[in-house]
Amino acid sequence: MKRTSSVGKKMSGGKAGASSAGAARVRKSATRGAGVAGGAVRKAVPEAAPAAAPQDVAARRPGRPSGAARGAQQRDRLLDAALELFARQGIVDTTLGEIAREAGFTPAMMHYYFKTREQLLDVLIDERIGPLRAGLGVPFQEHADDPVAAITQLAQRMVRGAVEHPWFPSLWVREVISDSGLLRQRMHERFGDANQKMSLSAIERWQKEGLLNAALEPSLMFVTLLGLTVLPLATSKLWRNDPKRRQVGGEEIARHAVALLTQGIGPKKAQ
Repeated sequence: MKRTSSVGKKMSGGKAGASSAGAARVRKSATRGAGVAGGAVRKAVPEAAPAAAPQDVAARRPGRPSGAARGAQQRDRLLDAALELFARQGIVDTTLGEIAREAGFTPAMMHYYFKTREQLLDVLIDERIGPLRAGLGVPFQEHADDPVAAITQLAQRMVRGAVEHPWFPSLWVREVISDSGLLRQRMHERFGDANQKMSLSAIERWQKEGLLNAALEPSLMFVTLLGLTVLPLATSKLWRNDPKRRQVGGEEIARHAVALLTQGIGPKKAQ
């Protein structure tokens, strides 16, 4: 009986152990299941995307204009500032940094558009100075057989160009009439002296045909016109406070130049 009881206890203990082991296995399985399920849930929910980097600002090179700052308007402001400073203090004494500050930009912005002063000069000649210069040759083409009309119109064009482009008189006197002017050298490299030869040839032909005073020196004609038209406007700031001359403007200068060229300093001849 004792043996039977002992066996019963062992059997009872074995059942209990089996039950405990089974429960442990169930808990472990449940834990693994929960882990798998949790992983599945985590995979099912996408992670938040990282914030996008500000491409326009971060990727832009220093000095490069952005957004509304791009375009021809900013470039034109730099060209205007360059002409203003070149006329005021000369090309050699003007740096790209000064031009940028005059236009209200940084030197980096200036460098974005124009890498060197030579490049800037070429653009100014092509877009601003060249067209103005080309217009001065039109009167000789339109009035090939009428020297008085051609020279009169040339004088008027010079004055009009100086009035419409305030930088023109000072820049022309400083950088073109002067032998050492950097602009003169650059323009000669670009255009040569074809226009000058054409004008001299026309004047000499008019003299031979009896249409123009033979005592005139052809090579001084253009310089004379500049002295009568552009030079007074280039120095106008010096006499703006003079009550006798401050009322003199482009119209008066053009009229004076034409009268002097066509009638000289003698009294007007009776018709």
